Amino acid sequence: MNIKDTAGVENKNWRRGFFAIMGGQTVSLIGSSAVQFALIWWLATETASPLVMALVGLLAFLPQFFLGPFAGVWIDRLPRKKVIIAADLFMGIVAAIFAMSFFIFDLPYWVACVVVGVRAIGGVFHLPAMQAAIPLLVPKDELVRVNGWSQFLQSGAFMIGPVLGAAMFAVWPLPVILLSDLVGALVAVLAIAFVKIPEIAAPPQEKHFLNEMKEGVKVYLRDKRLWIVTLVATICMVFFLPLAVFYPLMSSSYFKVTAWHASLIEFLYALGMMFGAALMAKFGTIKDKLVAAQIGLFVMGVTALLSGLLSANMAGFWIFAGLCLTMGASGIIFNIPFTAYLQETVPAQAQGRAFSFLGSLMSVTMPIGLAAAGPAAELFGVSFWFLASGAAIIAITGAGILITLKQYRFEKQYGS
Repeated sequence: MNIKDTAGVENKNWRRGFFAIMGGQTVSLIGSSAVQFALIWWLATETASPLVMALVGLLAFLPQFFLGPFAGVWIDRLPRKKVIIAADLFMGIVAAIFAMSFFIFDLPYWVACVVVGVRAIGGVFHLPAMQAAIPLLVPKDELVRVNGWSQFLQSGAFMIGPVLGAAMFAVWPLPVILLSDLVGALVAVLAIAFVKIPEIAAPPQEKHFLNEMKEGVKVYLRDKRLWIVTLVATICMVFFLPLAVFYPLMSSSYFKVTAWHASLIEFLYALGMMFGAALMAKFGTIKDKLVAAQIGLFVMGVTALLSGLLSANMAGFWIFAGLCLTMGASGIIFNIPFTAYLQETVPAQAQGRAFSFLGSLMSVTMPIGLAAAGPAAELFGVSFWFLASGAAIIAITGAGILITLKQYRFEKQYGS
């Protein structure tokens, strides 16, 4: 690993830098999740249309689909600290510009869809840069634990954000809420500005841009078990990701509850994420990270299936709330081992491309899923998609676990 500066493995004060960065990012995420909840709830109450909600989800993922492969190359070429700062500032400034536009003009509801889509451009660069920066700060044997801490803080932000968003939505107009995103971004930028993140050597200038993009794909193809689990997760996300879009409608249209009840669902989902992250941070060591990741996906499928079987009454809503708590924890049980496996096995020089390729691959699943989920939910109701997606995820991950274990035994006996 060709690094210009001292890596996290040798830095005794790596915890101070890591928690400084994550503290700023947590504040930023609280503002962003509050804004996101307010925007989505506003659209849900204004339109009550699964197709509109599907459009919002599509716009949120299209930037990753088109820009992800290119973003990964630039993340590996540029100092990752600068990429993170630029992405944070971009998202905050975009929200501020749209806030001022809402103040001046009487804009239609579809403009909120545009806000979600344009803000997502910053996320294309931000998340892979953060994931690729962590191994430069943190010792390798601490990656599962550190990702647990990171997810714990982020889950707390996602837990507080919707509650804050519901409170702001009740008392403030949408433009004022949008401005809080800029405040959070500035806090995140100030926090990371004083942390020294080691830099990796940039690739030779004669290296072709497209060849660098292909290397992000080859990372997965060289590791058969990783490729199998990545395909399993990708197929599962076709069914699972539309559920995030339909959560507000499950509350507003199926159970017919208030914005406060909807924010409680978001709160409990994030609380489940915190619980799962706390377990990962406490125990830190996972023998087979790829099998653990698939178990997390399997439990997600079980909770989705059970959610689709609930009656449309308050008793059903409270059971749904409990299932969302479990679903949040299972999502973390998938994400942390999978991310840590990539951070441990992929060379530092290629991690930006590896994480960006993964993001692009996952972004393809949203339009595919919404193409089926939007019309299906319009015809049969949002609960139908919870039921159908849960059954599909259970079947896919069950098969994936068996194939992965078989491949593991084969590699152990004959070599990879």
